[in-house]
Amino acid sequence: MNNNIRVGNLFGIPFYVNPSWFLVLALVTWVYGSQLQNFPQLVGVTPWLLGLVAALLLFSSVLAHELGHSFVAIKQGITVNSITLFIFGGLASLEEDSKTPGEAFSVAIAGPVVSLILFGVFTFLEVSLPLSQPLSAVVGLLATVNLILALFNMIPGLPLDGGNVLKSIVWKITGNQYRGIFIASIVGQFIGWSAIALGVLSVFGVTQFGSLWTALIGFFLLQNAGRSAQSATIQDKLSRFTAEEAVSKNSPVIAADLNIREFVNEYVIGKGQWSKFLVTDEEGKLIGQLNVDDLKIIPTSEWTEKSVRELTKPQQVNSVKPKQTLLEVVMMFEKNKESEVAVIGDNGVVFGLVEKSGIANFLEEHKEELKAA
Repeated sequence: MNNNIRVGNLFGIPFYVNPSWFLVLALVTWVYGSQLQNFPQLVGVTPWLLGLVAALLLFSSVLAHELGHSFVAIKQGITVNSITLFIFGGLASLEEDSKTPGEAFSVAIAGPVVSLILFGVFTFLEVSLPLSQPLSAVVGLLATVNLILALFNMIPGLPLDGGNVLKSIVWKITGNQYRGIFIASIVGQFIGWSAIALGVLSVFGVTQFGSLWTALIGFFLLQNAGRSAQSATIQDKLSRFTAEEAVSKNSPVIAADLNIREFVNEYVIGKGQWSKFLVTDEEGKLIGQLNVDDLKIIPTSEWTEKSVRELTKPQQVNSVKPKQTLLEVVMMFEKNKESEVAVIGDNGVVFGLVEKSGIANFLEEHKEELKAA
């Protein structure tokens, strides 16, 4: 997982920290430890130790926020690949998206809800318990940070939780998940550019609002929102076509009753693109595969007497249904590290192969159709 460091598991979820996290941990410890020196009862290294504890509790709040997303996703049957803490907070990596707008909304809102609950808990502790001034300051900081974490994440632009909430709302209204992602990404890019501008203006003293940190956060939002918009655009295109429509015109599908000479003349000599062929019976149903290398075991003098069926080996092949979307096919490619998949109907009839390398050309051929959609 890039250069992230695995710390262990949390409730069965792999937990990582990015090296940048240690920089922020040290920075928060230093800054807050310096502030705690103002309390005369804290002497020696005590302010720094309390600052470290506060920093760790702050990141624990971020972790709780991400666990909120994760637990709701797990309840929906979604696998959580990992949780990672990094310079800008945390990230729960999910295996897949929610199936409905309502479920997507639940996953998105869970993190801010957890942060608001923690805000309420820490606020209650601060006002109801007889804490010393330093401890009260730490608890007050935790309450404030959790409130900020909840409100900041509800900004309606990807990749923030508010962006995912907006995505689910647009998805519900339009019925198009990828339209929701696209719109939330555009809003995220606008917010990113605004934060960058605000940060730059503050650096030059034009405005009192913002800081260099604001500009860095804006750059982070802009970068991630841009990727989300590009991904949503591609996913939307892929979801408009079926596996059946994307079958390669020269798919390696041959009839079992061909003799080997006919097969070699029509499909091998001068072609050489395929090393394996799907073999079908008279009804077009799959009966197995033929490996071109197996031709070597049959003398050429017998090629007109032997049929393709005699060289065919029964074999399971990875397949999809004709009406499955091209997006589902691409997701299968990525998950199984495949480069091609057979398209086979419920009745066993073979439609052909969809090649990973041919999908870009297929979309290019249908670009006018996509524009009109």
